Amino acid sequence: MSRVGTQIELYVDGVAHGGWCVGRHDDQVVFVRHTLPGERVRVLVTEETKRFLRADAVEVLEASPDRVDAPCRFAGPGGCGGCDWQHASLEAQRRIKARVVTEQLRRIAGIERDVEVEELPGHPDGLGWRTRVRYAVDDDGTAGFRRHRSHDIQPVDSCLIAHSGVDRIGVPEVSWPGITEVEAVASTRTADRAIIVTPRGARQPALPSLKESTAQLRRFRGGRTQQIRGRRGVREQVAGREWRVSAGGFWQVHPAAAETLTAAVLAALAPKPGETALDLYCGAGLFAGALAEAVGPEGRVLGVEGQPEAVRDAQHNLRDLPQARVDRGDVASRLREWADLRADIAVLDPPRAGAGTAVVASLAALRPRAVAYVSCDPATLARDLAAFAQAGYGMVDLRAFDAFPMTHHVECLAVLERG
Repeated sequence: MSRVGTQIELYVDGVAHGGWCVGRHDDQVVFVRHTLPGERVRVLVTEETKRFLRADAVEVLEASPDRVDAPCRFAGPGGCGGCDWQHASLEAQRRIKARVVTEQLRRIAGIERDVEVEELPGHPDGLGWRTRVRYAVDDDGTAGFRRHRSHDIQPVDSCLIAHSGVDRIGVPEVSWPGITEVEAVASTRTADRAIIVTPRGARQPALPSLKESTAQLRRFRGGRTQQIRGRRGVREQVAGREWRVSAGGFWQVHPAAAETLTAAVLAALAPKPGETALDLYCGAGLFAGALAEAVGPEGRVLGVEGQPEAVRDAQHNLRDLPQARVDRGDVASRLREWADLRADIAVLDPPRAGAGTAVVASLAALRPRAVAYVSCDPATLARDLAAFAQAGYGMVDLRAFDAFPMTHHVECLAVLERG
């Protein structure tokens, strides 16, 4: 008999990757949202498998001292699925994330490491930081966010973690008939704003009037975007340079993340004039630009990126640095082509799926003296660190940053060296 829809009481004592806490009931593991370690809760079972249950905490019987009132009224069981830890203090959120990273490293990579998650500057309340927000739109044209592990949409009137520039666009305040998704993008250093809409059909519907001047783009299946009105993206300013970033391209969503990570990568790799550096999954060229300035005109930086718009952005952004070159291509294939290349240092910032064993093996074969691996997923990071260890590279340092407050996500920088 299925237990989905039933309620049980349990004590929660662990955490798991993905915004879950862990308890046991009748010797079966239960993954629970909306609770904290050390709490006794009544939970509603939402999913049952042969090995475990998933559940939402619907009543807190014994609360953790780390529990706070969620600032957003849409957070909680059955509500918006975007934030995982609004019911925890920010200090507790960072301890939980550190514990998750520590456990992933130990379980998957066999690495014992004490982790501390560092606060990023500028948003001490954990709100108002997200510069790229993707809204789902229901059949009536109402914008909101998907509920956890569901296609159902929770309508909202605002998002508390959205940056003020995104909030000023006002996506939830108007109707979006004929649209399935609206992505809102705001620059942190300029007044640039953009939306990317995904129509339900082949025809582009009329778009509503917005309260702020905003560029408009359309997204097709496969991810390609088409300019409708205004700029194709936004301008950012990091490390003393201006960066053009296509609205649909990758850029760190926390206003302080790009600057912080750039400084951390440079400190980790300590590039020297004349060295050859690789920037894999280089996006708009952020790390490539910083490395190019460090290695100087007698050095060189080779970047690889698969997304066409990002390649065009990177080539534009680095046009004054002749020692930097960015090519479009698959990273694993390009590394195989570079089998005879002498690379001194490398940085890679892959998508959430990680780099994978083929990329790790090919990069290690080039024998760089140091590798900086930027990751937003501790599980795939740990998997790839295990592959690096097999290839002769050990982790010598790890930093973790709270680049996504209120959510379970955490940004890590692992530094690897040969031997």
